[in-house]
Amino acid sequence: MTLSDPPLAATAIEAADRIVVKIGSSLLVDPKTDAVDMVRLTDLAADIAEWKSEGKQVMVVSSGAVALGRRRLGSMARGAGLEKKQASAAAGQSMLMHAWESVFDEHDIVTAQILLTRDDTETRRRWLNARATVGALLDMGAVPILNENDTIATEQIKYGDNDRLAARVAQMISADLLILLSDVDGLYTADPRVDPTATHIPYIETLTPEIEAMATGANADAGVGTGGMATKLMAARIAAEAGCATLIAKGKPKAEDSLSLEEGRKCTLIAASTTVKAAYKQWIGGSLATRGELVVDKGCARALARGKSLLAVGLLSATGDFGKGDPVEIFDENGVEIARGLVRFDAQDLSKIIGLRSTRLKAALGYEAGPEVVHTADMALR
Repeated sequence: MTLSDPPLAATAIEAADRIVVKIGSSLLVDPKTDAVDMVRLTDLAADIAEWKSEGKQVMVVSSGAVALGRRRLGSMARGAGLEKKQASAAAGQSMLMHAWESVFDEHDIVTAQILLTRDDTETRRRWLNARATVGALLDMGAVPILNENDTIATEQIKYGDNDRLAARVAQMISADLLILLSDVDGLYTADPRVDPTATHIPYIETLTPEIEAMATGANADAGVGTGGMATKLMAARIAAEAGCATLIAKGKPKAEDSLSLEEGRKCTLIAASTTVKAAYKQWIGGSLATRGELVVDKGCARALARGKSLLAVGLLSATGDFGKGDPVEIFDENGVEIARGLVRFDAQDLSKIIGLRSTRLKAALGYEAGPEVVHTADMALR
């Protein structure tokens, strides 16, 4: 790389159409006042507004509700106990959203709150519903503000940190770039807080065990947050396998460094190990246990081979106990498996529309539904 080359971050951001930005509690909450750091939020909103003006879709994964709620509730909310953390999250979430709304209002950008638990990205039907909701908001020009639903999440259904939540969300919405903002400016060969000889690593093409061993735990000095470099690299691995690159960067300092990521602010870029489309197709085609079998006629089989969606009119039969969003195998009339995909109807409703043209689906089902039984985007050919 020469001095005339653009920074790695600038290249990654320019190439991305859909971006997920995660901001940690150590940046969002001022440790001296336990209040929202509005300077940082204002800076980040300005960056996101600029990206949106370039046609990009952006969503934010935001920590901070628990820290803000504890301040609001006072001393009784402090100390151990899941119920105290959940109560703090409930009290702090409205403060968090108010802060985000206020900084985006200056750019005439609508925000929308989304709260998820791990089940929402691990259970297929809920995953599909969440993906559809986020996709609709992005298409409408809104910036979804997402957080873990700490008010109801138990230890059994928690992500535990928003780095991994952000990676799962990036995977869910087929994002091109995940930006993890916190109190560190990327990966070093050792912890720079204790080792002055530590060297910054600007670019990682492949996450190896040796690189992951360089990660350190959460910054104890920050006083808030549950993650650290180890969780960021775990998140980056999830993202990379989903076709999404990851930028690990320090939130823009207030005075000493006004450089944006595009201008060369220090960070670590971790490349994607595949493409978004290839990762999604591989997940559908090889990583899921199927719940049913669909048989299609010759014309439909030829259409699927050309990249078309499976419509009810081409369907000959459907067997299995499957729900909306479950993976199914698709066979031709000779019993040869030709594809796998995520079905958009449950078994009971699908049995009512086998062989019907799209114009007859509403009458048969009693509700409005899209024409695709399995959309081509949710299908992997064999």
